Amino acid sequence: MKNQRPERLLLIVSIIERGRGGKLIKLYRTRQVFTHIRCEGSGTATSEILDILGIGSSEKDIVLSLAPASTARSLLAALDDELRGQVPGRGIAFTLSLEAVSNLAAAVIAAQTKTEKEVGPMEQTQKSSLILVTVNQGFTDAVMDTAKKAGARGGTIVRGRWVGGEDFAGLQRLSRQEEKEILAIVVPREKRNGVLEAVNRQHGLQTEAGALICALGIDQLVHLG
Repeated sequence: MKNQRPERLLLIVSIIERGRGGKLIKLYRTRQVFTHIRCEGSGTATSEILDILGIGSSEKDIVLSLAPASTARSLLAALDDELRGQVPGRGIAFTLSLEAVSNLAAAVIAAQTKTEKEVGPMEQTQKSSLILVTVNQGFTDAVMDTAKKAGARGGTIVRGRWVGGEDFAGLQRLSRQEEKEILAIVVPREKRNGVLEAVNRQHGLQTEAGALICALGIDQLVHLG
């Protein structure tokens, strides 16, 4: 019998009200999703926009989960249907495709999960994009203001430190500041380029903000709660 290649993995990104991440992970485990990283972030949207979007408070738990594609898609479909009343707070969840992952990690995750044959690709029109902006501390509000003027509605901030090489440091003025803030913004795909261009023009690598910007296509997105 030939060894079957493990099913490809998706990254599930869940952003939910602070303190609810642990309960969300417990719910995910009932759906065969067992591998998670939890961290904290802060929302940037105004209280009025948070209310409109149904996302609740500005302090966030961010849960990063790995699962086989069929399991991840099944989970998000359930979150938008029969699990909606069981979600412990309000927020969003979406999936991102992974281009590579170690064979051992894929095998371990597949072994944890009772997967069936992968469901054929959903019609992935990728209606939304995730924009990630790494920026020097103190410039997040200015970057977010620029993004909003270009069509974004809000974002989530995660704090970190730069650990890159010297070549990049020369471009990004990193000798001045290693402390960074990562701004994650979900936007409709048709607004992606406008937001990218506006943020890069006003806050790019060779400005005081030193923003490093990239975008990822979102496969599937649901609102939680």
